[in-house]
Amino acid sequence: MRLSARALSGVTGAAWRAGVALRGQDVARWFPGHMAKGLKKMQSSLTRVDCVIEVRDARIPLSGRNPVFQEALGLKPHLLVLNKMDLADLTERQKIVQQLEEGEGLRNVIFTNCMTDENVRQVIPAVSQLIGSSHRYHRGENVDYCVMVAGIPNVGKSSLINSLRRQHLRKGKATRVGGEPGITRAVTSRIQVSERPLVFLLDTPGVLAPRIESVETGLKLALCGTLLDHLVGEETMADYLLHTLNEHRLLGYVQHYGLGGTCQDTGHLLKSVAVRLGKTRKVKALTGTGDVNVVQPNYAAAARDFLQAFRSGQLGPVMLDRDLLRGHPPAETEP
Repeated sequence: MRLSARALSGVTGAAWRAGVALRGQDVARWFPGHMAKGLKKMQSSLTRVDCVIEVRDARIPLSGRNPVFQEALGLKPHLLVLNKMDLADLTERQKIVQQLEEGEGLRNVIFTNCMTDENVRQVIPAVSQLIGSSHRYHRGENVDYCVMVAGIPNVGKSSLINSLRRQHLRKGKATRVGGEPGITRAVTSRIQVSERPLVFLLDTPGVLAPRIESVETGLKLALCGTLLDHLVGEETMADYLLHTLNEHRLLGYVQHYGLGGTCQDTGHLLKSVAVRLGKTRKVKALTGTGDVNVVQPNYAAAARDFLQAFRSGQLGPVMLDRDLLRGHPPAETEP
């Protein structure tokens, strides 16, 4: 699933959105077998579930939704947790909540940072209130609450479960976590996260929509680590990231890399990053007088460093869905 280099490479600046025909049928249809199996298992587990907690990355609160969840799990009370709030520019937090209410009917939204347990204590009371005000089909006689945790890959579902255990039970990790998609590949057994009330959670594999609506949406998902980097291409992702940072006037990368000013050309940026970080390599160039060793910037390594700096928050908080919050839908993928 590699995006069309002809469509996406080497395009920056204000012309990115208006001047490029977006293609990429592969990214629009990336739905591995374990995701399909995971979704079916989630649906079959609904009879023992009282509530669904959907986790999204706060940097993509709109692009990071999977409409399949509301279609397949929509009969259950629904709590949305926007995780990684420390990495997101939340100056328009109220607009985010408003759009989620108006566009998806989601009225129960909590912003969290599971790595520091920030705001995580709000989750169990919110779950208790939702379950208490709804019908418990097939589970009315049970004294415990069973909650399914769902979301696209790498948004922090397992981290939320571990954070809740730390907060309420003073216990350590119950599930594996990682910085790339695909760590959880099956619906797990019940994991206790609270004593009063007695709450058990079901961790589930990350599931993307069978079709991503546009390549631009796919790039946002890739920047947040939802897709494996090599499937999209680090330099393509760096190109889109630079465009987004410049367009939103988020210029933390200039200070982070000690640049003299903003960069409009991705190649120039990656060359500067590679030289500054010593990410260069010697290659032989054939000349009229024989082979000559030439020092060449490692553009791929520089792109990886640029992406990692963004993902770890070193470039400052970013809202990748600012265009959607301001009423600019992503360009559609060409058929």
